[in-house]
Amino acid sequence: MTGERENNHKMNKTVEKAAEVKIDPTAFVHPTAELDLGVEVGPYSVLGEGVRIGRNTSIGSHVVIDKWTTIGRDCSIFQFVSIGAAPQDLGYKGEKTEVIIGDNNVIREFVTIHRATTKERRKTVCGSNNLFMNYVHIAHDCNLGNGIIMANSATLAGHVSIDDHAIVGGLVAVHQHVRIGAYCIIGGASAVSKDIPPYVMAVGNRARVYGLNAVGIKRQGFPKKELDEIKKSYQIIFRSSLKLTDAMETLKKELPDSRHAQRFLDFIKGSKRGIARVRTKRKGDAEED
Repeated sequence: MTGERENNHKMNKTVEKAAEVKIDPTAFVHPTAELDLGVEVGPYSVLGEGVRIGRNTSIGSHVVIDKWTTIGRDCSIFQFVSIGAAPQDLGYKGEKTEVIIGDNNVIREFVTIHRATTKERRKTVCGSNNLFMNYVHIAHDCNLGNGIIMANSATLAGHVSIDDHAIVGGLVAVHQHVRIGAYCIIGGASAVSKDIPPYVMAVGNRARVYGLNAVGIKRQGFPKKELDEIKKSYQIIFRSSLKLTDAMETLKKELPDSRHAQRFLDFIKGSKRGIARVRTKRKGDAEED
């Protein structure tokens, strides 16, 4: 029994040592910042007033995390990232606003995420399990869900919302107050000025709907019945030649118990900028990959 207690004591010591906060001597951490167990802060990084970092999050070199930012656990933040800087808004006068980021996010080089203005909830929010590739910009008051991928140099203006599991391609620019629906994909180099409904593919300047994100939704593991419901919902809304209001009424009647149909309906009802519509092919258009 004595030997077992000694082994347990050694194991506990090893775990405690592995869970220690590691701060490079060249980094600056504000006295009011709170770092959970296992956090690592790389060379020349700066953590500002009131910053809170969750367990086992890794912060690379030359990262700036400005005041009033909260980041969850198990995030990987690469070099030269800037999180929590003041919003690029002429009306902002230094008021206390926040950035809140969830768990298990990968934030790659040169990403910028700005804290909010006072115009809405005073929070810029990013959920969990997201991947933000190089040079992504997330502006003030944006609200992002979970499982989102933003490719290199994708940029969001202020007050943009992105629902769960959406994919935003490289070099995409999204207009302020636009909403991007769940499980959709936006092709690279698009300019998005209208709301992009859930489950669709969209691309272009200005972005238009090209069809269902069939591959993406299959990868989510939806059963065939639900995939059929998504396809039917899309056909009614975008391919039926009905007016939008009539298409919505038809969808309610034909798929009254479908959560996917309801997601389409709720998204369209909640749209403030109007939704992107299907692009009709014109004579002489070149084929696209």
